[in-house]
Amino acid sequence: MGRRPRDHDADRAAIRAAAERLLAGAPLRSPSGKLTASELIAESGLRRDVVYGHTDLVQDFQARAMAQDSTPTAMQELVEANRALKTDMAELKTELAQERSRAKVMRRIIAELSLELEQAKTELGSATGVSRLPDRRRERV
Repeated sequence: MGRRPRDHDADRAAIRAAAERLLAGAPLRSPSGKLTASELIAESGLRRDVVYGHTDLVQDFQARAMAQDSTPTAMQELVEANRALKTDMAELKTELAQERSRAKVMRRIIAELSLELEQAKTELGSATGVSRLPDRRRERV
């Protein structure tokens, strides 16, 4: 039993499709989306020796990648958006920490005031020599 012969046309089509996806910034299998031969191999889903068997396609991909500054425009935009989101997240984390600190202080103040109110009510209820004055209310005319 021998191995099935490779379908060179299918291999070439897979390499071309992988190159187009990488150059467009929409990789399916590539972990980073960088425009390198290793990423082309990962994106194509073929073995390294199979891809390098089609050196013309690899060289074409590398030339197109150099012309595109080695990073697809879509990937550059994603990197910039990611950087902006990280900055926003750091600011929000700082604000959240400040708000949590304020809330903690407010809870302490509320607890202290509640205790003082309860103590005042207890003292007022236990005071014996104090007479209450009637409420002053104005009659409506």
